[in-house]
Amino acid sequence: MVKLVVIYPHPDDVAAFENIYQTEHVPLAVAKLAGKTRMVGTRALGSPQSVSPFYRIVEVHFPSMAALEACAASDGGKQTLAHAVQISSGGLPIIMVAEEESSDFSEPALVDSCQADLIQAPPA
Repeated sequence: MVKLVVIYPHPDDVAAFENIYQTEHVPLAVAKLAGKTRMVGTRALGSPQSVSPFYRIVEVHFPSMAALEACAASDGGKQTLAHAVQISSGGLPIIMVAEEESSDFSEPALVDSCQADLIQAPPA
């Protein structure tokens, strides 16, 4: 699975950013990003640093690289990406393409299997 990741720096005005993000940007992305299979928005709540350098991380999932590339090349994709840059008041957002790898430990059998592997693993 591939995804487009947009990482927004901490905005100058959080309330103003959230208003524009929620009322303009998310609806635009939902309407214009053709081929997406999932969108995930994450808001940073804290950091060991005094202020997190990032405020929001948005992931837009696609079934293939070809689908992501087609979306990014489309008028709707270009419009949405331009809007992401426009609303980012804390500086330019970081935009990248990524491949997701994940492990799901919510199933008890998976948790038990991983614990067994850890117990049986020889010391390094």
